[in-house]
Amino acid sequence: MYKVGITGGIGSGKTTVCKVFEVLGIPVFYADTAAKEIMVTDALLVDGIKKAFGKESYFEDGKLNNKHIAGIVFNNEAELAKLNALVHPAVFRAFDTWEAQIDANVPYTLKEAALLFESGSYKMTDATILVTAPTDTRIKRVMQRDNVTAEQVKARMDKQLSDEEKSKLANYFIHNDEKISIIEQVLALHKTFLNTAKQEHYLAAKKI
Repeated sequence: MYKVGITGGIGSGKTTVCKVFEVLGIPVFYADTAAKEIMVTDALLVDGIKKAFGKESYFEDGKLNNKHIAGIVFNNEAELAKLNALVHPAVFRAFDTWEAQIDANVPYTLKEAALLFESGSYKMTDATILVTAPTDTRIKRVMQRDNVTAEQVKARMDKQLSDEEKSKLANYFIHNDEKISIIEQVLALHKTFLNTAKQEHYLAAKKI
């Protein structure tokens, strides 16, 4: 099945874009949401986190001790890298399980991930979309959404690859600047992916 990865910096509006694709009938795997779920349900991952960060990483009821984990990885790139090295492979497994349950008639799937490029998961997709927006707009969106200061938003943005760096790896772009219609941009890409997926299906069938 044709796989499309989609990402964007914090406040870019990539989730909103994904919702439009869902309206068109395209299944979307939300990697960040999946990561939160499997950190308490994937036995292999849970065991790895306990070994790396201590048994106190989880409460007695099995819930993740976010405060404990955050205290270790916050502003510590080495520890954060250690956590990501555990979580990312588990998310990959979750995606494979999710995709295996998708109807074979679905033309393509979408994988939404904030760290699509940073995690290397873009290499497992056939195409990638980068959602962009002006920095000021992104900051305002996150301030309103999370009730945080501009400085706090900028600190989060600094921990992600810049749009310039991501642009080098992206195949397609959606500009969410509140001026150009998101719907029109999504429809155009949807048409492109349908045609590409159809061609790939034809070539695969021809080989058989």
